[in-house]
Amino acid sequence: MMAFDNSEFEKYKAEAEQKWGGTDAYKEHSERTADYSKQKWDDLACEMDGIMAEFASCMKKGETPDSLEAQTLVKALQKHITENYYHCTNEILAGLGQMYVADERFRKNIDKHADGTAAFICKATEICCQK
Repeated sequence: MMAFDNSEFEKYKAEAEQKWGGTDAYKEHSERTADYSKQKWDDLACEMDGIMAEFASCMKKGETPDSLEAQTLVKALQKHITENYYHCTNEILAGLGQMYVADERFRKNIDKHADGTAAFICKATEICCQK
């Protein structure tokens, strides 16, 4: 199961540019990913999907968003983004967490792992970014 399916990438590229095109993070993302092959994009999607699956597993085990396990996963998510796309500040990370529930496309894809996973991630990122 792929929570982050790259088949829709081109469709959403223009939307992302319109929303964030003027930001430093968007510019960094464009520069860093310019030479990524389809295989690289697929590998990164699998890695992101794995992180989402770990969040779902954490939630299903009864962990809370403020638990050490959930907070460690938030840092893994932030590290993945920073290492592969752009410097993911706490402010950006908190915004991503909110987007995971506010944007139905993200919520549905993330919740394929388990209902409520997107909301769990949102709360966990909120807690992490308030520290």
